[in-house]
This record gives sequence, structure tokens and C-alpha cells, in this order.
Amino acid sequence: MSHVDALMKEMQQEAQTTRKMLERIPNDKLDWQPHPKSMTMRSLATHIAELPAWVRLAVHTDELDFETSPYQPATVNSTADLLALHEKSLAEGLASLETVTEDQLQPTWTLRSGDTILSQTTKGEMIRMSFSQIVHHRAQLGVNLRLLDIPIPGSYGPSADEPMF
Repeated sequence: MSHVDALMKEMQQEAQTTRKMLERIPNDKLDWQPHPKSMTMRSLATHIAELPAWVRLAVHTDELDFETSPYQPATVNSTADLLALHEKSLAEGLASLETVTEDQLQPTWTLRSGDTILSQTTKGEMIRMSFSQIVHHRAQLGVNLRLLDIPIPGSYGPSADEPMF
């Protein structure tokens, strides 16, 4: 299996778990946050839903500079909006992976804020980092759901809220 094929497979597998997590968010809890330093449920979930599109960004650009391109999250007002955003982002990411070659994953990709370099990796490593960011923020979302006493779906096996296999 090529590296590109492995990335596509992983992206599709992680998307299944992401969908299950996003669909559990109640519409009336989008502005809830567990702590003043935490993101609201809406902000966190929007970020998770948008992250698959970072694959397109990694494939088709050489960098992202937050100073010249500040992050502007999509507007979501419901769980349905979050799921639609996730599907759009996923489609963009998968479409970009379908066109990329192994050699095109090797050039350097830079994440910066002006002159401050935040990350400098290969494009392939940036794609993997975006997957890791999805998993990281999905775990935060799981804690938020748990604090709201909303059953957690399994990720890499059943959760404590699901019957054992």
C-alpha cells in the first residue's frame, strides 16, 4: 500500500468516529464551555469539522501564515451544520489526496505567524499532523460530552457507554 493510499484509508476511518462524536452534540449546548479558558462546544466542534480540509491546504500550498491569513471559522448554528461542514471538509481533503503523488508529499510545508515559524515539516507530515489534531480535539470533545452526561461513542473499540462486543 502506498503512503497516499494509507493516508486516504486513515482519513476515511477517522471520519467515521468524528461523525459519531459530532452527531452527539445537542443544538442547545453549542455555546457551552467547561471552563473560561476552554473553547465553546461550537468553536471546538467547528475546528474538528474543518480540519480534514487542511489536507487540501497541505497538498496545494507551501505554507499558512496566520498573520496574513487569520483563521475565520465557518458559521455553524446546529449539529446538522457541523455534520455538513465535516462532510464538505472531508470531501475536499479526500479529493486532494486522490490527485497527489508520493513525490508531492515530500516538499516542506510551513505553518507560521509572520516571522515566527510554528511548524516546518514535509507536506505528508503536515497531513498526518492534521489527523492527529482531529484525534486530539475529538478527545477534548469527548470530555465535554461526558461532563454533560451525554453518552460517548466508541473510537477504537467500545466506550464505557456501549455494550461490550
